[in-house]
Amino acid sequence: MKLNIKKYAALMACACGLTITSCVGDLDVTPINPQQTQVANDDALFNKLYATFSLTGQQGNAGKPDIPSSVMSDEGSTQYFRMQWYLNEFTSDEAAWTWSGNDGGVQELMYNNYTASNAFALGLYYRLYFDITLCNSYINDVGSDPMRLAEARFIRAYNYASVLDVFGAGPFCTSVSSENAVYYNRKQLFDFVESELLAIENQMAEPGKNTYGRADKVAVWLLLSRLYLNAEVYTGQERNDDAMAYATKVLNNGYYHLNLTGATNPATGEKYSAYQMLFLADNNSNGAQYEDILPVLQDGITTKTDGGTQLLILGSYANDNAMDTDVPSGTNLSWGKCLQVKGKLVDQFFNGAAAPETGSIATMTAAANDDRALFYSKGYSQYLTEVDDLSKCFTSVKFRNVRSDGGTTSAVDYVDTDLPLMRMAEAYLIYAEASVRKNGPNSDADSKLNELRNRAHATPFSYATLDDICAEWAREFWFEGRRRSDLIRFNKFAGQSDYKWEYMGGEANGTSFSSYRNVFAIPQTDLSNNPNLKQNEGYN
Repeated sequence: MKLNIKKYAALMACACGLTITSCVGDLDVTPINPQQTQVANDDALFNKLYATFSLTGQQGNAGKPDIPSSVMSDEGSTQYFRMQWYLNEFTSDEAAWTWSGNDGGVQELMYNNYTASNAFALGLYYRLYFDITLCNSYINDVGSDPMRLAEARFIRAYNYASVLDVFGAGPFCTSVSSENAVYYNRKQLFDFVESELLAIENQMAEPGKNTYGRADKVAVWLLLSRLYLNAEVYTGQERNDDAMAYATKVLNNGYYHLNLTGATNPATGEKYSAYQMLFLADNNSNGAQYEDILPVLQDGITTKTDGGTQLLILGSYANDNAMDTDVPSGTNLSWGKCLQVKGKLVDQFFNGAAAPETGSIATMTAAANDDRALFYSKGYSQYLTEVDDLSKCFTSVKFRNVRSDGGTTSAVDYVDTDLPLMRMAEAYLIYAEASVRKNGPNSDADSKLNELRNRAHATPFSYATLDDICAEWAREFWFEGRRRSDLIRFNKFAGQSDYKWEYMGGEANGTSFSSYRNVFAIPQTDLSNNPNLKQNEGYN
């Protein structure tokens, strides 16, 4: 696919009435005459830029898809977060998929033997470049408001940052053109993302002054700090001072902050920890909204999708009443517990000891001495010993379609729970990790880590090591779609044999796999269509 594919151009030239909060509406796709001047609707296209984080097409979760069926036949699988989540979680020590044997491409991810034709890698690649093309059109041909233009550049930079992380290199352009896109290596992509974010920093809304669900300065600072933390992986040069500097900007932003308040459901009596509040259906209003720097908006009426929190909730629940009785999901559907928790993730909370077999969140978190151990274990074994077996492995009750205030959700077949794409806790961990990488274990880093651990009622750290911090990333952000990137930064992913998890490298007890799989392949279709491109090493 080239960046200028004409059939996608129609999406950029259509007009419709959308709202920024719901991000839905019909975008009529009609043939485009390249010689004819097209008039695009600013509101429609601007809202579409944000909608690409959540939705998959122009008609709910099935119909008029952004990504053609020739790339991925199941439109529900083409949602941005779902594909990125698959690549970052199934390849790592956190998540397993019980239908891996017959769900094309998932087994390759779990066994770390993915090829250049992996369906989910292809899907994410085309999703990212579809979104980049929309941004290019808006920036160059449609937008006029300075702040909206800055936000469009942020979204484009966010997508290019995903290309940088997942694929390492790829086609690059900043306008819609009939010419083949040039090839950018990893350093060039890094430099572009950095320069864009620095250029728009002062054009973005002040902290907390934008509409909920839209990016502001703090999102820019957090993405920069994330970029700098991974700089040595991306460019070979560490940028720990810069990572700490921008993490500090986030920490001192004056608006966003860690949520430190839990709740008791007045209808059921269930108690929710401050951490749980981040992942409930009213996380847009229960206090968690002040921690979510960039949420992906979801509700069961206007943003019907099979990705995001819909995936994380329905995929975690079994087709029986016991689990839903013990820990209500807030939905009337489940996907048969196809999404499971690897034992290595449980080990991050129990240090290799046996976790309790229980259907009680209170029992599990008390045993772990950590509010973040939101696992359901009743009737299940702690470790994955056989794929495609529903009796194996704990499952997640981290994300739920339940309101802390006891109110009803908008629907029960699709969820209301917003997805925290960027949240404050990341800045604490970035600062601590960069500080330890620069100075070794120190009390300043501990102070940041312990704000997270104190919230979780976990034992405070004293001179935390890099291994401690790697495990803390897992405890704080498990199942939030980032684990592969973290493992690579700590040299615990490809090309090493010291750190192992179930079915790593395709063996039950784990084995090493080649370092070239730190990134995914550029699709062969693009290589054939664009002679400027180069395949990543190992995939030829």
